[in-house]
Amino acid sequence: MSSLSSPLPRKLALALLVTVACAFAANHVSARLAFDNGTGLLLAILTRSGVACTILLTLVAVKRKRLWLPRAAWPWQLAVGCLITIQSLALYSAVARLPVVIALLLANTFPIQLALLTWALGGARPSLRQCVIMGTILLGLLVVLDIPAWLIQAETLGSEWALGIALGLLSAFVFSSALWITEHRLAGVGSTLRSLLTMQTVFVAMIIGAALGVVPGGMSLPENSQGWVGLSLLALLYGAGFSTLLICVPRLDMARNAPVMNIEPVASLVFGYFVLGQTLGPVQLLGGAVVVGGIVILGLSKVR
Repeated sequence: MSSLSSPLPRKLALALLVTVACAFAANHVSARLAFDNGTGLLLAILTRSGVACTILLTLVAVKRKRLWLPRAAWPWQLAVGCLITIQSLALYSAVARLPVVIALLLANTFPIQLALLTWALGGARPSLRQCVIMGTILLGLLVVLDIPAWLIQAETLGSEWALGIALGLLSAFVFSSALWITEHRLAGVGSTLRSLLTMQTVFVAMIIGAALGVVPGGMSLPENSQGWVGLSLLALLYGAGFSTLLICVPRLDMARNAPVMNIEPVASLVFGYFVLGQTLGPVQLLGGAVVVGGIVILGLSKVR
C-alpha cells in the first residue's frame, strides 16, 4: 500500500502533469474544430461529461468505493455541479468566439479570483507580493487581449470578441467559486465520488438543457468528418487527461508540482497554430508569457 501512495520521482511526475496539460489544451482546440464544423455546444459538453462519467464509474467499481455522501454535503455538492456546468458552458462558448489560447488565458485567471474570493469570504488577505504578481498578470492580460486596439477599433473585432472575453472571465469566476466550496464545504468527501457526482450533474444538466432548447442548435450534429473528429477528440482527450490526473494525483505531489500545468495555454498556442491556423502578434505573445509566468510564480509562492 505504501508503494501505491508514495510520490513518483519528480521528473516523472512533471512529465505526467505536462502530458495532462497538453491533453487539456488539445481538448479545447478539438472543441473549436468541432464548433467550426457545426457541432452544437450542448452536444460537445454532453459527450465530454458522458465519457468522464463512464471513466469515474469504472474507477468506483474497480476500487469498490462506497457511494455515500453526508446529508449536509448534498446542497454544496449540487452547487459545485451547477457551477462546473456553467463553467463548461462559459469556457466552450469563449473558445468558440476567441483564439483558444486567449480563452484559456482568461480562464486561467481563476487563481486571482479565488484569492480575492477567499479574502472576501473571511479568509487570508493576499500578501503585498501576491498583489504585485496578480497586478502583473492583469497587465499581461490587457496586452494579450490587445485592449487598446479593441477600444479604438471595436467594430473590427465585433461584439463576439467582447462576449468571448466576458465568458472567459465568467468561467474563471465560477470555477474559483467551485474550488472554494470544495475546499471549505466538501473537504471530507472523496475526490472520486465528488468528481463523479459533479460530472453526473453536468451530464443531466445538458440533457435538460437540450430538452428545453436552452441553446439554439445546442445538440446539432457535426456537419462533416472534421466536426466528428473534433467531437471525438475533445471527449477522448478530456477523459484521458482527467482520468490520468485523478488516478495519479496522490503520487504527483501537487502542492509542489501543480504550477507546471500552466503550460496549457502555451500548448494550446502551438496546437491552435497547426490545427486551426490561429496566431498571435509578437506583443500579444509577450503579454501571454507575462500571464503564464505570473500564474506560475503565484502558484509557487503559495507553496512556499
